Amino acid sequence: MQNDYLSNVLRKDRLAAVLALATVSGVAWIYTVFGVGMDMSALDMTAMPRDMPMPPADWNAGESALMFAMWWVMMVAMMLPSAAPMLLLYQRVAGHRDAETAGGNTLIFALGYLLVWGAFSLAATALHAAGELSGLLGGMMASASTELDAALLMLAGAWQLMPMKARCLEACRTPVPFLSRIWRSGPRGALWMGVVHGAFCVGCCWAMMLLLFVGGVMNLYWIGGLSLFVLAEKTVPGWPVAGRISGLVLVLSGSLLFLIG
Repeated sequence: MQNDYLSNVLRKDRLAAVLALATVSGVAWIYTVFGVGMDMSALDMTAMPRDMPMPPADWNAGESALMFAMWWVMMVAMMLPSAAPMLLLYQRVAGHRDAETAGGNTLIFALGYLLVWGAFSLAATALHAAGELSGLLGGMMASASTELDAALLMLAGAWQLMPMKARCLEACRTPVPFLSRIWRSGPRGALWMGVVHGAFCVGCCWAMMLLLFVGGVMNLYWIGGLSLFVLAEKTVPGWPVAGRISGLVLVLSGSLLFLIG
């Protein structure tokens, strides 16, 4: 009887976790697509030519905070779906240890993960501001320099081939051994584990995220394409080989762009 009760609780918690992940991801995507609070939505920005002259942002305190929110919500939309297997596994293991606290601790785990992407978003916002103020980025939130395009492509490609990239990706692709190595109990443990997982995830994907500056920070084709790439990289069997091939393609593309640009 007790086992049946525990199974019912775990099933309900898992359903609640799935619904919560889907809801947060969906809201983040809606915000990203429609550019809530921005002068122009991502739909508008995507439809416009990349080199269309636009005045850069003012980068006052309010504008900077809005840009940071845009980056962070966009990272939530892009990265949370690929983190779902790790989060659901954590919820399942935590539920077997203590079914009453598993749901809350799973939320804390997710919060730790998203806080790390918040830190990345803060750094990306600083780069965004520096790029626009220096003229390297245009008002369409895309690179205004062929050399910068080439450098970002080569950087992303080179990182795909690095051992550290492979180590970070392995942590994301094998959640069972990863959780067993870093497991900590309780809410503090859940927060710490979420932060560690977020750090590995940022280590895996940071260079690819910088490619948003090549295609346009609010270009939905690039946002969607990079999201699908990250999801495939973490979940599709055999993808690490394809990831290394993509690295070579990016390095070659950046090199050619640099030579002909």
